Amino acid sequence: MSSSEHATDAVWRNWAGNEVARPRRVLRPASTESVAAAVKDAVRDGLRVKAVGSGHSFSGVAVAPDVQLRLDLLDAVDAVDPETGLVTVGAGMPLWKLNPLLASHGLALENMGDIDRQTVSGAISTGTHGSGVRFGGIATQVRALELVLADGSVTVCSPTERPELFAAARVGLGALGIITRVTLQTVPLYALHARDASMPVAETLGRIDELVEENDHFEFFWFPHSETTLTRRFRRLPGDTPLSPIGAFSRRLDEAVSGPGFEALNRLGTRVPRLVPPITRFAARAMSSRSWTDHAYRVFASVRDVRFHEGEFAVPRAHAAEALRELRTWVDTHGEPVSFPLEVRFTAADDIWLSTAQGRESCYIAFHQYHRMPYRRYFDACQKILGSYGGRPHWGKMHDLGADELRPRYERFDDFVALRDSLDPTGVLSNPYLDRVLGAPPAGG
Repeated sequence: MSSSEHATDAVWRNWAGNEVARPRRVLRPASTESVAAAVKDAVRDGLRVKAVGSGHSFSGVAVAPDVQLRLDLLDAVDAVDPETGLVTVGAGMPLWKLNPLLASHGLALENMGDIDRQTVSGAISTGTHGSGVRFGGIATQVRALELVLADGSVTVCSPTERPELFAAARVGLGALGIITRVTLQTVPLYALHARDASMPVAETLGRIDELVEENDHFEFFWFPHSETTLTRRFRRLPGDTPLSPIGAFSRRLDEAVSGPGFEALNRLGTRVPRLVPPITRFAARAMSSRSWTDHAYRVFASVRDVRFHEGEFAVPRAHAAEALRELRTWVDTHGEPVSFPLEVRFTAADDIWLSTAQGRESCYIAFHQYHRMPYRRYFDACQKILGSYGGRPHWGKMHDLGADELRPRYERFDDFVALRDSLDPTGVLSNPYLDRVLGAPPAGG
């Protein structure tokens, strides 16, 4: 089946609205062959190509200057093996669709992030992760990739087939090839017992190692201007555990702090910034203690209806409390109104070349600001403070670092760039974001 083409005056925006593209061509390929043909046509015409998923990256990683490939038609389940747990799906498969399909086969992703709107290929390519110091990001669950390279050829990589490409392409930023098919290692379907509990900031930071170690998954939220964190603890249970899903009252409470009510409060804070601190203290108090049990994919993912800007850095786990105390001091002393919470999560180390967890257990600290409010000064401070601890920016979130600043933070950075240069010397798969974070290709730029 061939690609379908849209009008060339199409305007694309990401979910947050901070990245915009006006590609010359918009294609919706329905097969690997169609992707390959689109790349070959772009090479012939001297154009750059970028694939885009659901647009949930806050960075410009998927912005297409020339040819935009929308992969939503590549969303088939190609193979499911309940015995081995290996599942192969199209690159455009969204996680919200994949999870119930896996559950119908008695399977699940080993770990997930906190939303399920991304496509599989987008999630792995940008290093999407969840929480749990014994678990890696989604890319660590990948067992094979099918890619279309910058010359339009198709290849497959795995631990035994083109292993160097596999080591890099699992978090490949779209720079090494366009992923068309992904094989994932799933696990038997499991449930989570979830427990939310409020805790003073000082206590959370003082007990951070204990809380991380004693829970299968641990994360917490802290609203600047408040003295309260919402701690979230998950315990893994067998898939046939009796379920007690979150109730209607709790869902309404969630809406109060993440839905239309929270949107209204943020609009008020935008008009009257001095009201932001009391608004955040109200939101912190509204996050009450509760517990529930449900299948894991329904617990991991939350609804995010209120739009925001977001940055996130991974620091070595050992520096988590110290870095957070420094962020707290900055907020307390600079009078910056911050209406969204810090989100703090933890993951295992991995061996993927440009993974933010490469070689070290990591603490991820995400900072947000309502999309109508100024964010630059706050985000600059977070970047500087977290960078001082060796922080690595999430590839799909906002930062302004370039290749010279990123290189010393990754052991295999130069290896990745050399591989990119060999596969795509003219920058067919590049864009301004990749030119900045990796350096321009030698013959492209």
